[in-house]
Amino acid sequence: MLVSNFEQGSQEWLQSRLGKPTASNFGKLITPTGRPSTSAEGYINELIAQRITGELPEFYTNAAMERGNELEPAAKALYEFINDVEVVEVGLCLHDTLDCGASPDGLIGVDGGIEIKCPLPHTHIAYLREGVVPSKYIPQIQGCLWITGREWWDFMSYHPAMEDLIVRVERDNEYIKKLADQVERAVDIIKTESKKWSK
Repeated sequence: MLVSNFEQGSQEWLQSRLGKPTASNFGKLITPTGRPSTSAEGYINELIAQRITGELPEFYTNAAMERGNELEPAAKALYEFINDVEVVEVGLCLHDTLDCGASPDGLIGVDGGIEIKCPLPHTHIAYLREGVVPSKYIPQIQGCLWITGREWWDFMSYHPAMEDLIVRVERDNEYIKKLADQVERAVDIIKTESKKWSK
């Protein structure tokens, strides 16, 4: 794993992700059940266009996302206190051989990592009632485990007025194999088609 330590959300960080499949979007390549996603071609087209034009994608934010970003440091501090660990912030972690990456919310020790969500109250309640990792985050979390080579990843849902939810996710090598196949396919197409359609 190679690490590009630009601050997440910065122009440099966005530039380092340009034209690369990344873990937060792996769900556009593979479903939580391990099947190819129907949105794969659209996502691949976006990445080909980024690579050809060199134009940064619009970094979309809404009020809920901004609120989540504001709450994340408190969630991280609470997690560190509860578990007596240090969460190490990193920028973009790049795969050793494939042109893809992941931007974890934090790495823990030598074997772990964390994904923090600070959802709206009713969504947090839904997560608490289910008591499991929402399936839509499986591609992202298993993708982080794959890229970083780690063994476990904690999913944390945080709301300051409620109980927090922390669920440990173990590495699923069978799923990661399917994920890697889809990402490798995407990377190959992006590389080939970018050359084909460039002026």
